[in-house]
Amino acid sequence: MTRVDFEPGDRPGGLYRLLNSVVVPRPIAWVSTRSAGGVDNLAPHSFFTVACADPAVVQFTSIGRKDSLANATATGEFVVNLAPEPLFEQVNATATDFPPDHDEFAEVGLEREPSRLVAPPRVAGSPVALECLLHGTRDLGTSVIVFGRVVLIAIEEDVLVDGHPEIERLRPLARLGRRQWSTIGEVREIGRIKYRDWTGSQPGDEN
Repeated sequence: MTRVDFEPGDRPGGLYRLLNSVVVPRPIAWVSTRSAGGVDNLAPHSFFTVACADPAVVQFTSIGRKDSLANATATGEFVVNLAPEPLFEQVNATATDFPPDHDEFAEVGLEREPSRLVAPPRVAGSPVALECLLHGTRDLGTSVIVFGRVVLIAIEEDVLVDGHPEIERLRPLARLGRRQWSTIGEVREIGRIKYRDWTGSQPGDEN
């Protein structure tokens, strides 16, 4: 195998575009916020993950000081909506650099619904909404990590099977490199292997 090495100073923009192409697929936090002046904002962020299981905390990264970051820090609230495949074009459209006084819901023609515990609205067409209170932020170079404590998860009943959300019904979008996106594609299932099953013995039996 022949590898090509890249260091941060090798190309304009550092390793950002390469990271986007190899850290894939990335789930999308479709973040809805409301400004202190009452203007709703909606934007996709593909640097997104779960930060803690208990308490439930999620995180997204604002690359630069985006409206999502400004609103979340000003009001202490935001909602992470799942970005579903049927709303692909609308998700992409909300990444447009609208001025802060523009409402992306209105601009791209998305219906909103009220959240239960926070002020920012949910995306009515999204099957999942995580209502969050701002847990804190962390500045890292040109980016800011935003942590949100999940106070409510609202899931559309039609995507639940025996009380569990099914991936084929959620149909989440994910980001790849360049202008590429992905859908769930083939789903494979495998159980985690316990040590005793791996070795055929209990830990300590070798002593």
